[in-house]
Amino acid sequence: MPVKNKSFFRFGLRIKLLLLSSFLFSLPWFGYQYVWEMEKYLRYGQEQTIVGTARALATALHERPNLFNNQASFLPNVEKGKDLYSYKLTTAIQLDGLPIDWPLFNSRAHYYGEKNQLSKSTSAENSLHFNASVGQYDKYLYMMFTVVDNQLIYRHKNARGIFKNDHLEIGLVDPQNHFNRFIISNKKAGWLDAYKVETPIIETDPFTQTNPTNPQKQIITVAPKIQGHWLETPQGYNVELRIPMDIVGDNIAFAFHDVDTEFADELASVGSANPSTAQTLGTVLVPSPEIERIVKGMSYTNSSVWVVDQHQRVLAKAGNLKQASGVWNKRTTSHSTSSNSNDSMITSLWNTIEQNWLLPLYYKFLTKPPKDFIDELYDAQHLTGKHIKSALQGNAHSQWRLTTDQQAVVLSAAYPIYINNQVHGAVIVEETTNGIRTLRNRALEKLFTSIIAIMLLGATSFFLFASRISNRIRTLRNQAESSIDENGRINNQLVASTANDEIGDLSRSFSTAVNRLSQYNHYLEGMSSRLSHELRTPIAVVRTSLENLTMQQLPDSTAPYIERAQTGINTLNLILTNMSEATNLEQMLETTERVPFNLQQVLFGCVQGYKQIYTEVKFSLTGLNEENARSKAPNIEGSPEHIAQLLDKVFANAVEFSNDNKVSISLQETSSTFIIHISNNGKHLPELMKDRLFDSMVSMRDTKRQAQPHLGLGLYIARLIVEFHQGSISANDHHNPSGVTLSITLNKI
Repeated sequence: MPVKNKSFFRFGLRIKLLLLSSFLFSLPWFGYQYVWEMEKYLRYGQEQTIVGTARALATALHERPNLFNNQASFLPNVEKGKDLYSYKLTTAIQLDGLPIDWPLFNSRAHYYGEKNQLSKSTSAENSLHFNASVGQYDKYLYMMFTVVDNQLIYRHKNARGIFKNDHLEIGLVDPQNHFNRFIISNKKAGWLDAYKVETPIIETDPFTQTNPTNPQKQIITVAPKIQGHWLETPQGYNVELRIPMDIVGDNIAFAFHDVDTEFADELASVGSANPSTAQTLGTVLVPSPEIERIVKGMSYTNSSVWVVDQHQRVLAKAGNLKQASGVWNKRTTSHSTSSNSNDSMITSLWNTIEQNWLLPLYYKFLTKPPKDFIDELYDAQHLTGKHIKSALQGNAHSQWRLTTDQQAVVLSAAYPIYINNQVHGAVIVEETTNGIRTLRNRALEKLFTSIIAIMLLGATSFFLFASRISNRIRTLRNQAESSIDENGRINNQLVASTANDEIGDLSRSFSTAVNRLSQYNHYLEGMSSRLSHELRTPIAVVRTSLENLTMQQLPDSTAPYIERAQTGINTLNLILTNMSEATNLEQMLETTERVPFNLQQVLFGCVQGYKQIYTEVKFSLTGLNEENARSKAPNIEGSPEHIAQLLDKVFANAVEFSNDNKVSISLQETSSTFIIHISNNGKHLPELMKDRLFDSMVSMRDTKRQAQPHLGLGLYIARLIVEFHQGSISANDHHNPSGVTLSITLNKI
């Protein structure tokens, strides 16, 4: 019988090959590391690129002082509040006195209070203070003031003067270097009443508190170019206005004058600087449109570019940091080609798998670059950063930083701008790494998809290869097992494989070995009949000679020897008969016709005969009544004579091994089978013999106590008869008392 593998888990060839192919799972890790290294080189390349961009833009601005002719750019120091910065507005401002049109108004407005007082009034409470913002859009300079005043005094409706009331004074120098002075003095809330003062005023100067010596030279005219709105508020009033850029130069100052009583002579003034003279004005920095055109002309739309002066204030800006990914967009041209519908279906199916399964799996490990992030590090009035300070000192510098919400990584590079061998500004170029991260993710997506495809194909190929090898080995095993039955007989010849590999060689070797075993078994199977045939003649000669000797007058001393010789001849004849019995039975069973008969009747008759033969043995029969035993109704199909022979062998064995001369027989009937149990009390079956008990030439008898020779063919013959009837036979130990129970199962009709 084949030896069965008793291990809990069997490592077959397929599992072993799959385990060996697990090295494929290391490919994603190596690919991931490779892409990370490529990202490092891409970041280094991006850093060199934006440094080169900053250098190119700075070179385009070198030695061009006309681009930096604003006086504020050449100041040694900038005084906050006096030196103003005009923010770049994205849309025109609606002149309604409300600050809602001003972006980031609260954070970018400058506060003017007690520290910015230009003059004090002994009668007024000096409660005046305000916030101011300056911005530029298109051809206009916009200004927004939110004034806190406890007593608002308008100009009297019949008054010809414009100073003895709350009013706004603006002084500026135009691009032609002409000083202009404007007064905003309203009679009521609403559209502004703007006036231009072209000569010394006739009324008391609000700062000198003296009267002019020549009052006839003053000229006050309406200034229609200054437009805006005066809006009353619970705290005071708002003034929102715009001034055309053609009258705005580099210098400007504004001041609010406050009175608490109508026609007051003393004024309390708070402002950025003294607006009454050109020498006392402050400065205003308006982003340079010329520099901005140069920056935009470079067409670096994938970078955010800033140009600052030596005071770190923005002169020009181009690009948007959220779109500055550092990667050039590829233009894809669509070609009108007729695509196959099958290809479209496959592409659509693959896209569905990729979107619904692969990409969600990939992005459990990858991070998408943020589409929106917050970066509030820079204020156009004053850019900060180590790289900017380094560039303004004459050293180009680059750095990496996180946005304020820490969602994106920004690469910044700054390069100095030289005029007359002095640093007058710097170019700052910024890009995010979102483009590189996007390229990295796309590369990893393609890499992982390719690796998954390779792993699936490789694993499938390994599995199919292992399955083929396993099936060939399993086929070879099945052929080997089917060619040799449980009794060791060669039933079928192995078909040699024609494959030119190791398994084919093994198959051909097995086929050769089985053929040789078949020939040897055929020789052994025929040996008993040949020996029986060849030995019977000399046995007959010896038997005849002994009979002739007994008829002769021989001395009495020879009688024991003749008797022993006769006994030996009889024993030898019995051995030859037993040897040929199994062979004759197999040949007989091949030609025996199956007939229906009553099993209970045969069993009952045999037991009655055994009681007469084995008179000293007590038989007990259960499960069989006399009515069924007398019935002739057939219930199984086979040969009753051979069933009787089967019972003879089994009962002889049970009687011989019984140690208390008791044998019990029971008949168990199911819906489809009869089961006969024959039990005797005695020794248990040897462990080593349980699996070979029904094999040929197997005997458990003690050779020293045998009364006659036994070749171990009894139970073998019983098994042949049971198999002829398509049944089964088995032997098992029982306890209390100990013994052996032999069970025979036969199928009903």
